[in-house]
Amino acid sequence: MSGLLAGHRAVVTGGGSGIGRAIAKGCAGEGAETLILDANSEAAAAVCGEIAAAGGRARWFELDVRDRDACIAMAGKISGELGNITILVNNAGINRRNPFTGDADAVRTDWDDVMSVNLDGLFNVTHAFVDQLRATSGRVVNIGSIQSFLHLRTPNSLAYTTSKHGVLGFTRALAAELGKDGVRVNAIGPGLVETPLNAEARARNPDLVRIILEHTPLQRTGQPEDIVGPAIFLASDLSRYVTGDIIMADGGYKTI
Repeated sequence: MSGLLAGHRAVVTGGGSGIGRAIAKGCAGEGAETLILDANSEAAAAVCGEIAAAGGRARWFELDVRDRDACIAMAGKISGELGNITILVNNAGINRRNPFTGDADAVRTDWDDVMSVNLDGLFNVTHAFVDQLRATSGRVVNIGSIQSFLHLRTPNSLAYTTSKHGVLGFTRALAAELGKDGVRVNAIGPGLVETPLNAEARARNPDLVRIILEHTPLQRTGQPEDIVGPAIFLASDLSRYVTGDIIMADGGYKTI
């Protein structure tokens, strides 16, 4: 442990699995008191156990980021019991892969589900904690995607691509507004990272994985741990003059 986040209190949404789990463990490993917020309480508790076993400090809380009132209550609970947070990692997200020209009801459901988590959830959590972040000159790390810039060669995730474009826009707009308060807001753009979120899609469509890897200079899929370094950099003072930007962690996909 190098202690890059010593003295910090970090919230990680969707911290019970995948990229969120890796980032939560990474934050704790760098000395932050790490608070895992996840709709899956069992998964969140398990990650807390892993952090404790490694000598870190963590607590978990069950939270559905779609519920604005619950987010506000959670922010108040954390501030009252533990103190203000200094780091917010907005990782919670979902995907749907039905084509826009497919079943109309399914397309509408996909859109509502994805936007409610990936954008409304992002707004709900950030807005609930913004006063704490302003009070501590905190930092926000949003999880975007290569689909914050482009659409993969998969013509069936329109809602996800739209939402991740929105994450980048939100990041830039909030950075511009909160800079005067000393709050830095940045994003990470992962490529194809092997997580439970996309496990079924990878297994069902190996040609999709092959097509993506053919376009990826590093010629491999990412692992959740590949996103930890960028997250720690953006959450720490190493990036103290960086805001409103996005770090790509896509194996080079966006470069060619």
